[in-house]
Amino acid sequence: MIIDMSAKVFARGGYHATGITELCVANDLGKGALYHYIGSKEELLAAIHDRVMDEVMFGANRVAERGGTPSQQLAMLGDELLDVIHLYPDHVWVFLHEFPALTGERAAQFRERRRMYERRVEAVLQAGVDTGEFRELDPRLTTMAWLGMHNYTYLWLKSGGRLSARDVAKPFAEIFMRGIATPTSKDDE
Repeated sequence: MIIDMSAKVFARGGYHATGITELCVANDLGKGALYHYIGSKEELLAAIHDRVMDEVMFGANRVAERGGTPSQQLAMLGDELLDVIHLYPDHVWVFLHEFPALTGERAAQFRERRRMYERRVEAVLQAGVDTGEFRELDPRLTTMAWLGMHNYTYLWLKSGGRLSARDVAKPFAEIFMRGIATPTSKDDE
C-alpha cells in the first residue's frame, strides 16, 4: 500500500521534489511510522522499481513457460509488458523517470535486473534470426527499439481509456513483426 500510494505521489511531483512530509500525508502515517516501513526515501524508490521489475520478470517467465515460436514469444512478451504498463502507470512513470536517483547497490541491482529482461528479449530475437523467422538484425538494437515502442505507451495508455493493453499489444506485435520478419520472395517484388 505504501509503495502504491508513494508511486502516485512521486509520479505527480517527481522523486526529488517530493518530501517525506508529503509521503506521510499521502500514506496517512507519521514520520516514525513511515521510516519504520520504508527505511529511507531511496529504499521506497527502489521498492517501486522492484515492483515493476518483479511484474515484468513474472511475465517473461510465463512467456518462457508457454514456449512457442520466436514471433509468438515476442508477441506474448509485448502483451505482458503492456499489461504491467497499463496496470501500474504511476509505478512505470517513476521507473522510467526516476531511476537515476538510485545510488550504489540499489542502482547496480536495478541495472542488472533491467539488463536481465533485455537479454530475455534479445534471446527471443536471436532465436528468430537463427531459425530464419526473422531477418538478420542486431538483437540489442532491435530490443531497444521494441522496448521504446512499448515503454512509451505509459504516456497515453490509460486505465479505463478507449484502448486496453490487449487492444494495443496485437497491432504493436503486427507492426513490429512485419519489420523484422524474413522477407518472402513475394515481399521482395
